[in-house]
Amino acid sequence: MAKKEKVVDLKPTSISEEQLKTIQDLVSPINQAQMEMGRMETQKHMLLHQVTDLQKSLQEEQAKLEAEYGKVNINIQTGAIEYPEDVEADS
Repeated sequence: MAKKEKVVDLKPTSISEEQLKTIQDLVSPINQAQMEMGRMETQKHMLLHQVTDLQKSLQEEQAKLEAEYGKVNINIQTGAIEYPEDVEADS
């Protein structure tokens, strides 16, 4: 019986250092950008909650003003009250 010769696998087992560096140089900024986007989304989420809380506070303050002055328009720069034409001011 003849002995079988061992077959040598000539397939490469890894890419070159240059190829590896090229891929790493491309993947690294992608990962950094994705991490930054995640940080920005988290910040956006927190800001959306702040806006919601501020809107709720504004509605509460508007309800207080309406209870005190009735249905009026208030200039938020000057504080001037503008009464609707068909409603007389309460004295």
